Amino acid sequence: MGNIIRPLSDVASWIASENLWIESSALQQLNHTASLPGMLRVVGMPDLHPGRGYPIGAACFSAGRFYPALVGNDIGCGMGLWQTDLVARRLNLDKLEKRLQGMADIAASSWLDERLEDDFYRHPFRAALGSIGGGNHFAEFQQVETLLDSDVASQAGVQVHQLLLLVHSGSRGVGQHILQHHITRFSHHGLEIGSPEAQRYLRDHDAALAFARLNRQLIAGRLLEQFRAQGERLLDLFHNLLEPAQLGDIQGILHRKGATPSDKGLVILPGSRGDYSYLLQPTACEQSLWSLAHGAGRKWMRTECKGRLSAKFSPQQLSRTALGSRVICRDRQLIYEEAPQAYKSVDSVLDCLVQAGLAKPVARLRPLLTWKTSGERSA
Repeated sequence: MGNIIRPLSDVASWIASENLWIESSALQQLNHTASLPGMLRVVGMPDLHPGRGYPIGAACFSAGRFYPALVGNDIGCGMGLWQTDLVARRLNLDKLEKRLQGMADIAASSWLDERLEDDFYRHPFRAALGSIGGGNHFAEFQQVETLLDSDVASQAGVQVHQLLLLVHSGSRGVGQHILQHHITRFSHHGLEIGSPEAQRYLRDHDAALAFARLNRQLIAGRLLEQFRAQGERLLDLFHNLLEPAQLGDIQGILHRKGATPSDKGLVILPGSRGDYSYLLQPTACEQSLWSLAHGAGRKWMRTECKGRLSAKFSPQQLSRTALGSRVICRDRQLIYEEAPQAYKSVDSVLDCLVQAGLAKPVARLRPLLTWKTSGERSA
């Protein structure tokens, strides 16, 4: 692993090559997180960037206490990958784009009625199910461009000549509601493991995970129905959550905030909407807290994106990428905030993971069509 996993303090470290730029404020937040009571180890991933008080792209292990604020307001946010039966050589991007442009951001109530079990049928956030949400969430049709390990890809169920569908979304308003309730009562002080308050939070947390996973499944279902296509889920992984873990002989809680697990099979490393994504075979490693980067990582703050780009690019121009893919995003502010230029190169992040011995690429995936928001809503 050489000097790729770099110590920042006795508790904190970060994974980065000499050529990878990471904001100093992100490292400051990592150090702050490491100073929290009960925090025993904190690791920043190559996609580390500043968040609201705590860094995004980090895994943290604590004993005695855990910190809901570290996970944040989108509990269960993660990525699912579906193998579809859409044949790449028959692809017509014009038709694909036209069909998705007409799809409302929120699923129709009647559509949900036919697909929800009792546990979710009367859920207070039911109306959000099947919807992407804002920020960096998206759904994207992708094509296998390069197989780097054909045996692993085949075992995983990847069909080279058929499209893949990647869905990145979370628990929508559910996680925000849970976090806000916690912050109102306990601020950022965390909860003592095993206390009634901690048990109550973890019950709500686990319910948000279930909501988020179902949400991704419904998003994929809506998109596939637009093309009368079928799909098989190859993976679905959370990158915002808490889970029990053991570090050495110490039992505690692992926090992931924008970090993909490396101990649950193959993972997806997405680039920006104008960059490649990679299917990876991870190596579970205690030194990285069994975690990997969850994407390319931002290099620009959202508030500066439009100012940097609006004189050079119109929203229509940003709906076409250098790789020839297309982006459906009718939110004029969001398309600037999520422009490929606002993100690091995914290869720079991948290189760090490979050099550290944490992952091996299985396939490189080219984006074809990314859906963020059509600007339309169901009645």
